Amino acid sequence: MDAPLDESNVDRFTGMIQQMSRHTQFILITHNKRTMDIAKLLYGVTMEEAGVSRIVSVKLEEQVPQPEAVPA
Repeated sequence: MDAPLDESNVDRFTGMIQQMSRHTQFILITHNKRTMDIAKLLYGVTMEEAGVSRIVSVKLEEQVPQPEAVPA
């Protein structure tokens, strides 16, 4: 769906998906890095050796900045 979009329209599209995902779950099939950036969970297929496909999943979480350690 996002393949023919230019950068500004990808931004509009991802903004719309983020807004609507508060109430709806979406499954997106894409190669667009900017669209993948908004995902909370990614699934993919990799072929580590010829003829052998493997499904991989990555759960993305927002990183909370850790407070810096205070020297003693």
